[in-house]
Amino acid sequence: MSTVLNVIHDGTLAVGVGTALYAVSVTAAAVTALTAPSRERRRDARAVLALLVRNRRSS
Repeated sequence: MSTVLNVIHDGTLAVGVGTALYAVSVTAAAVTALTAPSRERRRDARAVLALLVRNRRSS
């Protein structure tokens, strides 16, 4: 039983770390899209942000 709980714990920890990394990536792209000094860098940051938060529902 302890092994099952360890696997569940490790999986939950991995999901939490992945979620945190995703949130940091989206936040960094959003801040860059808003505050980058050049128009080109803002456009590139918006393109990255669009990829990170794209709509994944099937049409």
